[in-house]
Amino acid sequence: MPTSLASIKEKLDNRIGQELMVIAQAGRKKTTERKGILRETYPAVFVVDLDQDENSFERVSYSYTDILTKNIEVDFEEE
Repeated sequence: MPTSLASIKEKLDNRIGQELMVIAQAGRKKTTERKGILRETYPAVFVVDLDQDENSFERVSYSYTDILTKNIEVDFEEE
């Protein structure tokens, strides 16, 4: 598991364009799962284009801090 924001960004930079699943903490013992494609990375956030069959909005962004603090988990399809 990456231990710094820079290493998280670097790992995501190498996977732009790939399908992924974002599992987000949505309160006590609840999680939400969203499928999409990693579209872009920026200095503080990354952008995911969501699967339109499952989501009402098209894009969502998350910060690298969300991964570091385990508020979200990112799984790539082939792993």
